[in-house]
Amino acid sequence: MSAPIRVRTISAAEHLAWVQAQPAVSFLQTPAWGRVKTDWRSESVGWFEGETLRAAALVLYRKVPKVAKFLAYLPEGPALDWGDARIVEYLAALRAHLSAQGAFAIRLGPTVVVNRWGAETIKAAVADPAVTRLAEVTPDVSEPLGPQVVGTLERLGFRSQAATDGGFATGQPQFVFQVPLAGRTEADLLAGMNQLWRRNIKKAAKLGVVVERGTIEDLPAFHTTYLETAARDHFTPRPLSYFQLMMRELTAEDPDRMRLYLARHEGDLVAATLWIRVGTHAWYSYGASTSAKREVQGSTAIQWQMMRDALEAGARVYDLRGITETVSEDDPHLGLIRFKVGTGGEAVEYVGEWDYPMPGPDRLLYLAFDRYMRRRARGTE
Repeated sequence: MSAPIRVRTISAAEHLAWVQAQPAVSFLQTPAWGRVKTDWRSESVGWFEGETLRAAALVLYRKVPKVAKFLAYLPEGPALDWGDARIVEYLAALRAHLSAQGAFAIRLGPTVVVNRWGAETIKAAVADPAVTRLAEVTPDVSEPLGPQVVGTLERLGFRSQAATDGGFATGQPQFVFQVPLAGRTEADLLAGMNQLWRRNIKKAAKLGVVVERGTIEDLPAFHTTYLETAARDHFTPRPLSYFQLMMRELTAEDPDRMRLYLARHEGDLVAATLWIRVGTHAWYSYGASTSAKREVQGSTAIQWQMMRDALEAGARVYDLRGITETVSEDDPHLGLIRFKVGTGGEAVEYVGEWDYPMPGPDRLLYLAFDRYMRRRARGTE
């Protein structure tokens, strides 16, 4: 008879050792990420069968004002075997531990895939005026585990936090765009791109765009370009100190966890990006570009370099992160989807983020919190 599953606090070193033994987990589930998110309290937890560690996760706790209660958040986690026959027991053990820590609710974001749409399918959807969302398009691949996990979470009382307006959800993205790398060469990647991407890569090289790796000392240059991008694209930027902390903590955990890339033309910085890798998964995390010299295609050149470096590092996936599921011509995010589709990759739908309100008096606290977050997402708070 199997020993019961229990969850308890583990050290950052134990957590990191578990991460390093996995093919890949989200960088948001590494111990270092807890040190980056200074406005949350962090805890590394482990699932044990007897004394054997079966899984680990990072939990971020956000305190509710005036009461000793917390939202327990596992961004893009936990990295469990969601097909395990004992998954309900794993979740019950997590719930018991987090309840004892004062959590009034749990928010999970399993990176379990539901559907995949290839580049040609997406291009056809964009060209069809009758189609407004990816959900209206037959996926090229449907993963059976996705609906199974959704069904399990619903039966256990979890509530989906998926965006209802086709835009970005308030947490981590449910829809992302990825370029598969496994078994491919640089020539394969280039051949898989559309004509515009290939032409722009050649153009950047011909015009003398140079892409180089930077260090933490180059982050101020990145940040200046990032502030320009934020003003142009109307989003609230993070301070320079955030990126400095991010690079210090992630590279302290693994020297090659995070890289800064800089694209220059005739000495002028035209684009800058941040690249993160955990095992076989590499992410394009943040990007910035100048309004000047856009014609030299610095952003394309820098993406191509990061893809090639991800391939060389042994990554099986290059992840360009979030997209919306809307594909209508009047959607303001359509340009972002078109840019990413040009890589020849695929749109990937995860099961998304799910909340579990703790039963009893804490449920009222959750309902008030949920209303507040929804008002804030709509811009009415």
